[in-house]
Amino acid sequence: METLFVFIIIAVVITVVIISWFVKRYKRCPSDKILVVFGKVGKNQTGDRTAKCIHGGAAFVWPIIQDFDYLDLTPIPITVDLKNALSKQNIRVNVPCRFMVGISTEPGVMTNAAERLLGLNLKTIHDLASDIIIGQLRVVIATMQIEEINSDREKFLVNVSGAVEHELKKIGLKLINVNVTDITDENGYIDALGKEATAGAKNDALRMVAEKEKEGAIGQANARKEQRIQVAAANSEAQIGEADAQMKQRIQVAKADSEAVEGENNAKITVANSNADRRKAEAEAERIAMSAEKINEAETLRASYEAQKNAELARAEKKKATQAADVIVPAEIDKRRIEIEAEAEAERIRRIAKGNADSIYYEMEAKAKGMMEMLQKQAEGFNSLVRSAGNNPNDAVKMMIADKITEIVKMQTEAVQNLKIDKVTVWDSMSGGKSSTANFLSGMLGSLPPLNDIFKSAGLELPDYLKGKKTDEPAPKAEDTTEATVVNEEEAPKAE
Repeated sequence: METLFVFIIIAVVITVVIISWFVKRYKRCPSDKILVVFGKVGKNQTGDRTAKCIHGGAAFVWPIIQDFDYLDLTPIPITVDLKNALSKQNIRVNVPCRFMVGISTEPGVMTNAAERLLGLNLKTIHDLASDIIIGQLRVVIATMQIEEINSDREKFLVNVSGAVEHELKKIGLKLINVNVTDITDENGYIDALGKEATAGAKNDALRMVAEKEKEGAIGQANARKEQRIQVAAANSEAQIGEADAQMKQRIQVAKADSEAVEGENNAKITVANSNADRRKAEAEAERIAMSAEKINEAETLRASYEAQKNAELARAEKKKATQAADVIVPAEIDKRRIEIEAEAEAERIRRIAKGNADSIYYEMEAKAKGMMEMLQKQAEGFNSLVRSAGNNPNDAVKMMIADKITEIVKMQTEAVQNLKIDKVTVWDSMSGGKSSTANFLSGMLGSLPPLNDIFKSAGLELPDYLKGKKTDEPAPKAEDTTEATVVNEEEAPKAE
């Protein structure tokens, strides 16, 4: 008996402890706070949930795997004294504002607040929201003109509210209210707009007074005109009334006579219409009877023709089915087989074409990369050459010419290197003191393009020390008294 009593006491104690433990872990959320349960709180569509937010309810918090905290919903006033904000007209304005923000209770935004604001005090949240508000306020001012900001305050507040609230939701906050106290600028542009508006209002008031005085004078003249018109109208109406009375009397007498004649005629018409209706009804009854007989005969023939047509259609359908089974079905099978083979061949051709296109693409891409690399290296070499010349492009060109002058002279000499002098016969009279052979060789070498002309054709200019010294006086031209004839040894006869 005592053992049973002890067991009962132990069971009662355990039950009380479990109940108190459950009561202690059951957390209720006040109306001015958000209960945030974090830890192992389940999954959503994107994976594990970071937290479960509850507003105006309660939840059981499991020990070890879960914990909880509260987010304060107390509104946070933020005063923003924005200065030197650049407007759309590139005029800097001062826009002091006062914002009221708080943690949002929307489901998705509460999760953002739990992820970014849980554990922060109101001062830190205030500073974070203030930075976001200042940035968005500058963005909104930059998209509006000063006239819009100053005159259309409602549009300005709507733009500010939309931009600020969109950004605040990202950290879990909500914009409750916004007020703009005053808008000023350093250059006095807004004051000038106010003076302009005041002058305009004053001018409008003066113009309205003048218009009202003018309307008063016009109204008096119109009143006098209306008075005279009404007197004349009253006199004319009296005369017209007497004439109307006489005319109405004559009309009533004539109307009474016409009504009497009309009554007699209507009686005659009624009798004639009654006779016509009777004859019409008789003719209609006879027509309906004859139509019924004709319809019955037509229905009988139609039923016969319909039965014959159905029998013919049944025979035609049977014959068509037989032809379809014998001809159309094999044709459909062959058609489908040809389509499958054509699709397979088209797929094979497409893959071959795609492979060829890919190989051509990669080959062209490799060539382009090689060309790009070569051009980059060449540009780097040119830059190094210019730097070596003390960043003087003229000196760099001179260095390049000096490096390539051997090849240029070689190209000039190669123009006559294959000329076979031993195959040329020259008859020289040796007159005038100069050999015709020398004149021939001098003219042949003179036909080569000078070095300076080659460089000019390329858009370059040789230095003065490579052009040679120019003489002021032209050399005297020797009289050409020689008569030489140059022929090819193979074409001319040999001299004895």
